[in-house]
Amino acid sequence: MNGVFITLEGGDGSGKSTQAALLEEWLTARGRTVVRTREPGGTDFGNEVREIVLHSRGHISPRAEALLYAADRAHHIETKVRPALARGEIVVQDRYLDSSVAYQGAGRVLDGDEIRSLSLWAAEGLLPQLTILLDLDEATARARLDGANKRFDRLEAEKSDFHRRVRAAFLELAAREPDRFLVVDAALQPEEIAAAIRARVEPLLAE
Repeated sequence: MNGVFITLEGGDGSGKSTQAALLEEWLTARGRTVVRTREPGGTDFGNEVREIVLHSRGHISPRAEALLYAADRAHHIETKVRPALARGEIVVQDRYLDSSVAYQGAGRVLDGDEIRSLSLWAAEGLLPQLTILLDLDEATARARLDGANKRFDRLEAEKSDFHRRVRAAFLELAAREPDRFLVVDAALQPEEIAAAIRARVEPLLAE
């Protein structure tokens, strides 16, 4: 693979979409071809899975939920991400396997190592060169979501204890792999966050 794989992680309301857009704009201005995508929902199949896992009104068992995310991941990586990387493009992706470990592992109280193994199997071992973790306390994140005046999906609607476990899991993952992760305070101004991200991405462009 000649491309660069960059993922953005963090709790709901941390600003991932904003930073993904700013990063795409900066990379494109530098003449790089960017594929901006997300999980779930980066493909037609993924959009169907997204509708189930985020907007289904009925109960979904935690293991079934984890398997649905893994199924989306397997298809998404094989059909969209790996081909883009093989073409030498930069993939900027909103959520990847770390979200599964945090949300289905810590949030749903499943075994995080098992969730990671499942995700790596689904993705045939693919890891990003860089994972940007936008860290934000759950109270501030909830206030942002409330201010957006939007209908919460199944995960956004979970109680504060769930989101506290998710945040702690993300920070633990980042501590385990400091070379892969960049942790940024998501309470900073968007341009400050974008500058920190660009500084970390810059060296990857020369590799």
